[in-house]
Amino acid sequence: MRFLIAVCCAALLLTGCDKPQESTLVLQGKTMGTVWRVSLAGVEASQQAELQQAIQQQLDHDDRELSTWKSDSVLSHFNQYHGLEPQPIGANMADIIVMALRIGAKTQGAMDITVGPLVNLWGFGPDAQPHHLPTAAQIATAKAQTGLQHLRVTEGVNGASLQKDLPDLYVDLSTMGEGFATDHLARLMEQRGINNYLVSVGGAVLTRGLNSGGNAWRVAVQKPTDRENAVEAIVDLQGHGISTSGSYRNYYELDGKRISHVIDPATGAPIEHKLVSATVIATTALEADGWDTGLMVLGTEKARALAIKEKLAVYLVTKQGDGFTHWMSPQFRAFLRDEQGKTAP
Repeated sequence: MRFLIAVCCAALLLTGCDKPQESTLVLQGKTMGTVWRVSLAGVEASQQAELQQAIQQQLDHDDRELSTWKSDSVLSHFNQYHGLEPQPIGANMADIIVMALRIGAKTQGAMDITVGPLVNLWGFGPDAQPHHLPTAAQIATAKAQTGLQHLRVTEGVNGASLQKDLPDLYVDLSTMGEGFATDHLARLMEQRGINNYLVSVGGAVLTRGLNSGGNAWRVAVQKPTDRENAVEAIVDLQGHGISTSGSYRNYYELDGKRISHVIDPATGAPIEHKLVSATVIATTALEADGWDTGLMVLGTEKARALAIKEKLAVYLVTKQGDGFTHWMSPQFRAFLRDEQGKTAP
């Protein structure tokens, strides 16, 4: 689940730091089981209806490609196919899967888009929530049907194709779908000559240019609390994307145990470590959305080590006793701002 991100100067799911300027055009709607929001500076209100329609059409198209909840989506057709021959896919889907495979390799499989059978087994996919904890045998069976090594993207003169070497391999792109869609909204704005915007789908955000006050768009990383205005850090994305993965809110209780939605592909079970959230800033929202999931699975120490090795802009929040501790990489600190928008010390 994506959370802990709020937008300053334009409220997102959570309250932002400042109220939107009157000259900011704010559009919003629903997609992929979450909400999207677009804030535009210097755009006439007369364009609202046409932009709203164009944005929703773009997001509906993305959903028809990526959804595992829609049986007729491009991805669902691939998952329903039990053969081993390459299946044609569009360039957009090829991009997201190539990115997922790259990040998956760098996280040593912690970010795994084939983990769907385990996600479903634990009750966080299209299947119903289980009445009892899965058995070791059930977990082993599901794990046997996962693994990035069983998935391959190829590009040829006739376009891209996707191939699996396990008939029941199930690909779930929900971990990167919000970032994927956010980048598409940014591209749509650029195509329409709009250079000052903040776009978001769920917890993935990307900004360009300035807000209506002539200042950089600022985004707040919220503290892991139900209080909407509890801000952990404020950043100026400088044209980058940001995304957060966390275990704080998306869970259920079963057989006296708290079950997180974040599944560790190595164990086949929900994570049990103390890392509460991982926030990543990257060149694109898609890349940020992929890294945050992998780091969240790894846990605090491994996530820190990988962030340093890969020079990632990362902010980690870890549960410690009755409170929380945080750590940020030097690359993340470069984006940090104080409440007045100045570079933080």
